[in-house]
Amino acid sequence: MSPARDTIATTDPTTDRAGVFGRLAFWSQRHRRLTLLLWILAVAVITVGAQSAGSVYRNDFTLPGTDSQAAADLLKQHGSAQAGGSVQIVFKDTDGLSGDRPAIEQSLDRVRGLPGVADVRSPYADASAVSEDGTIGYATVVLDAKAEDVPEQDVARIIDTAKSAAQDGLMVELGGDAVRGAEEESGGGAEGAGMLAALVVLVLLFGSVVAAALPLVTALFAVGGAIGLITLASHVFTVADFTPPIMMLVGLGVGVDYALLIFYRYRHELTCGADRQTATRTALDAAGRTVFFAGCTVIIALLGLMALGLGSLQGVAVAVALTVLVTMAASLTLLPALLALFGNRIQRHVLTRSAKAGAKGREEGGHWRQLASAVQRRPLPALLAAVVALLALSAPALGMRLGFADAGNDPASSTSRRAYDLLAEGFGAGFNGPLLVVGRGDTDAAEQLRTTLTRTEGIAAATPPLPSTDGRVFTVIAFPTTSPQDASTARLVHTLRDDVLPRLAERTGTDYLVGGPTAAAQDFADSVSARIPLFVAIVVGLSALLLMLVFRSVLIPLKAALLNLLSIATALGVITLVFQHGWFGVQPGPVEAFIPVMIFAIVFGLSMDYEVFLISRIHEEWEGTKDHSLAVREGLAATGKVITAAAAIMIVVFAAFVLSPNRMLQQFGLGLAVAIFLDAVVIRCLIVPAVMQLLGTRAWWLPAPLARHLPKVALERPTRQAGALPPSA
Repeated sequence: MSPARDTIATTDPTTDRAGVFGRLAFWSQRHRRLTLLLWILAVAVITVGAQSAGSVYRNDFTLPGTDSQAAADLLKQHGSAQAGGSVQIVFKDTDGLSGDRPAIEQSLDRVRGLPGVADVRSPYADASAVSEDGTIGYATVVLDAKAEDVPEQDVARIIDTAKSAAQDGLMVELGGDAVRGAEEESGGGAEGAGMLAALVVLVLLFGSVVAAALPLVTALFAVGGAIGLITLASHVFTVADFTPPIMMLVGLGVGVDYALLIFYRYRHELTCGADRQTATRTALDAAGRTVFFAGCTVIIALLGLMALGLGSLQGVAVAVALTVLVTMAASLTLLPALLALFGNRIQRHVLTRSAKAGAKGREEGGHWRQLASAVQRRPLPALLAAVVALLALSAPALGMRLGFADAGNDPASSTSRRAYDLLAEGFGAGFNGPLLVVGRGDTDAAEQLRTTLTRTEGIAAATPPLPSTDGRVFTVIAFPTTSPQDASTARLVHTLRDDVLPRLAERTGTDYLVGGPTAAAQDFADSVSARIPLFVAIVVGLSALLLMLVFRSVLIPLKAALLNLLSIATALGVITLVFQHGWFGVQPGPVEAFIPVMIFAIVFGLSMDYEVFLISRIHEEWEGTKDHSLAVREGLAATGKVITAAAAIMIVVFAAFVLSPNRMLQQFGLGLAVAIFLDAVVIRCLIVPAVMQLLGTRAWWLPAPLARHLPKVALERPTRQAGALPPSA
């Protein structure tokens, strides 16, 4: 690279006319090595600081105002053993457990002395802890804290010590939330597979490894910095332990997406004859504005999760919003610097490909222009066919059942899954999801509770009342006849709270609370379901207002909101089919209660990316030609390729997480991949052109009173004649 060609002028008349993003690009170009050095130093310092401080991820599943939370608080207040977490050590011997007593008791004595263990109850101390045929029994290890608060290394020692009792004929497995947490695998190579697939898509798009690497490098810088920041923030805020993989999932997809939108516009300007410096500033002044607006929309959608008032989601929302903010900053500052460093090589490659394409008579966006023309000729049939197909895929979401995965969804090879199956075999399906019914009162109130529970349909058995340390609170453990994830178990919880226990309370004068993990999971699902309307209203309302400001239209925001909701509903419908109904061999179960709101927040924001990118180009052509049909065709011709390429990258990154062993990440990855695919292919390429054609010039209608009071915000800064497209490169 010759020094003369790599020199960037310190004064340029076009800079004075550029907007804030154009001026930012000019500064990054002029100080390209300093910009790159600052990013390297920033990421390095943040990473070193994060590694030195370590992470303090912790889950906050408190649900103020619910029965399960009130029951947990009451047990903790009065020193009940049920307030802490527990681990079940399950034994099976087909010849009976009586002959294994010495080995089992010796093993339990060793477990009793381990850190994190408050008490151990042997299966030989309670006849109900051994199955009727005497072949399966369990010991209960009471932990000195909640399951999520016990260090994983302490749980691992409990697992290893208990399993040392295994011998010929005696099987030993361990279950409980603490065991599942310690045994849970990481996402494996999902992130690496996603990045490799993204690089392949970029190489196919640009035909150059250097050009393809720039968006990916920009995303990696952003994700690296964001992860370090969140690790440090976990010392101050409550950040759930499942946040990092979600951050990487969204950060990689969004980072590559934003950098690609800017880079593609840069390449487009080069093929139109602009020099490298002007192309960079124009790209940032146009596509950079779109990226900034789209990023703000994603952040608004994520912060809308705060309206749910659920502590476990608030930390995730802040973390992912910060990730999007950092990726946006990297796209607007780091990418221009990289373009200045490698622009000469990229420019030669782009112009060479453009010249070859021109010689062959290929026109940029020709296929997309033909597609738009075909849709415009028959807009109504195209619209109806696409909408009916999406509605059909969305229909299963109406029957979606929210909940949480339990050990029954774990891999068959895991000790938690084997313990789950052994307990179900020996004591019934409901043994893995007991309900803790807590009350204050005398012995008579406690005994009446047990009698009432044993006579209630859907309950297989109930334990004698278990008093708290101070004797003021008692707990009866009820075992349903159905598994924890069964819909009948959820109905049983509501029946107890709404019908059975209120009538008993009238007779005894004692209030009863239904708690425990199974009831808490149902409370969480109910809380999410009840608050979703407010959450949706906030996110959709704010996003529509932003679109109205940008495009000065009433119908464009309305269309965008409806279509985004349609793509989200379709994604949730597919998740329901696969994970709730067990399509493609997946074990059926409820959809994770986090999934609908998280997918809504992220997909709504990402869908706005493509909406803004496409409509802003249509609007730019409309402002230049005042020919609505031409504007729709040229807008799709200019953006169709980059939207589908960006979507392809998003899809491969998100789909890679379907390979994760974590069921929640599988649902998350599938939902995002399906939503982005349908949004980019069906909605942006078929439905939007059809709707815009049917609306005609009414698409840009804004009532005069609104027009007078709304501030003017422009995304486009036209630099050439509208409609001018270069040869395909």
